[in-house]
Amino acid sequence: MDVGRWFKKRTYSHLDYANLRQLVEKKNDQGVVISVCLPTLNSGKTLGLILRVLKEILVDEYPLIDELAIVDSHSTDNTVDIAEKLGVSVFYDDRYLKHLPKASGKGEALWKSLYFLKGDIICWIDSDIKNIHPRFAYGPIGVLLNEKKVGYVKGFYSRPIKQGGVIRESGGGRVTEIMARPFLNLFYPELAGVIQPLSGEYAGRREVLESVPFFTGYGVETGLLIDILNKFGLDAIAQVNLEKRIHANQTTKALGRMSFGIMQAAFQRLEEDGKIVLKTDLNRTMQIIKRKEDEYYMMRKTIREIERPPMNTIKDYHEKWKAKT
Repeated sequence: MDVGRWFKKRTYSHLDYANLRQLVEKKNDQGVVISVCLPTLNSGKTLGLILRVLKEILVDEYPLIDELAIVDSHSTDNTVDIAEKLGVSVFYDDRYLKHLPKASGKGEALWKSLYFLKGDIICWIDSDIKNIHPRFAYGPIGVLLNEKKVGYVKGFYSRPIKQGGVIRESGGGRVTEIMARPFLNLFYPELAGVIQPLSGEYAGRREVLESVPFFTGYGVETGLLIDILNKFGLDAIAQVNLEKRIHANQTTKALGRMSFGIMQAAFQRLEEDGKIVLKTDLNRTMQIIKRKEDEYYMMRKTIREIERPPMNTIKDYHEKWKAKT
């Protein structure tokens, strides 16, 4: 399948799944359990509204979500208190599979969540959304309930950005447009039709997610796309229009650090897929240039993308899920 044909066939809209009663019926007919999980770290400013909307609409009124949870990396604000008061399950990523080498990062939290979440379908949503709406969950989930051949669904949306105190309707998603999409066009053109390869709202079937590796940092989304493409083919991937996503935009320097991690994952996959030959080890220390008044100075920061193996190769996971089936 070429990318143009895939784009037409596998691009959906959340409006296609806005009949929540019908979605719940499909879920029940298929006998699947659905988990929605948010990775959190000091997310208290936005988490409460997100969880209330999801719980009131998609747990209580229309029981599409069977398990609503956060996976926390030891927040120091009121993140965990907010979740607990709303009756949302709280998991700490470092309390599971502790015999494995230590790692941290968003990807680590998502990978660990496969171990403790119950769902046959797992949907992840970032915890910094300011314009939360149930579509951020039922959009990706709806595609999976309606399209049996699809195993992994990415959300996409317009990305407003605040500049000089003014919100502009476009201009967000800077790492996506400047780094991620050009990279995919260069080396993985099959994925060039993915509008938001780095989006934090996506869902997958357990049998797909458990069978691919995860990078532990911001390289997780890039790695998942490439690995699911390689293992299951382009037709197993879809995307769904979620309209608009508003969040606090990061600084350019923060996006540079994010890109440093993503590029590690990207170059590792390129070499493993035989697309390039690296003649040097990838540097894991980023030299960050800072300025104080008229003086410039350097600060070193280690940013290391560790690759976790497919979860279904982990003995503890295999034993846990085998005992339940």
